[in-house]
Amino acid sequence: MERSRGGNAALFWPVLAVIVAADYVTKRMAVEALVPQRLPHEVFGEAVRLTLVYNPGAAFGLHLGDYSRWIFTVLTVGALVILWRLFQTTRAGDAVRTLALALVCGGAIGNLIDRLRSPLGVVDFIDVGIGDMRWPTFNVADMAVSTGAFLLAYVLWGEDREAAHAARTPPTGTPVAPEAHELP
Repeated sequence: MERSRGGNAALFWPVLAVIVAADYVTKRMAVEALVPQRLPHEVFGEAVRLTLVYNPGAAFGLHLGDYSRWIFTVLTVGALVILWRLFQTTRAGDAVRTLALALVCGGAIGNLIDRLRSPLGVVDFIDVGIGDMRWPTFNVADMAVSTGAFLLAYVLWGEDREAAHAARTPPTGTPVAPEAHELP
């Protein structure tokens, strides 16, 4: 199986760079334009608002106390190492897996930059929902991580199914022994 030592780089690096850049620029714009913090600015009525919040924890407001920033920084770096290894073992030309990995890595790096840059936490500003039923506020990096993670799970599930099928199928040209109940 041909592995990616550069064959997928033409997709991976530009997607990663676009996600990191778009995340950085939109967060900077949010910090400058959406003050004060926690004041909603309606875009499409109540359904879509822009609301600046700082998340010192992780997704969905998960917070682990005073050391959350550093715990999630270490976890993110660990995840990026694993994702890099997955990228290195991606078959050349596997655009879907490459795209999924680039999205997750780009989003993870975008939020990592916030954690390293500010003790306030990750800048979130996209606020969707109806009335009091609202999704946790998120950002471009979160969208990339979520989309990429679902896509990667789908790809890896397909690879597992393919490997399981290959393990059950004898190689071409190999005679298959008749079942005990079959007549010769």
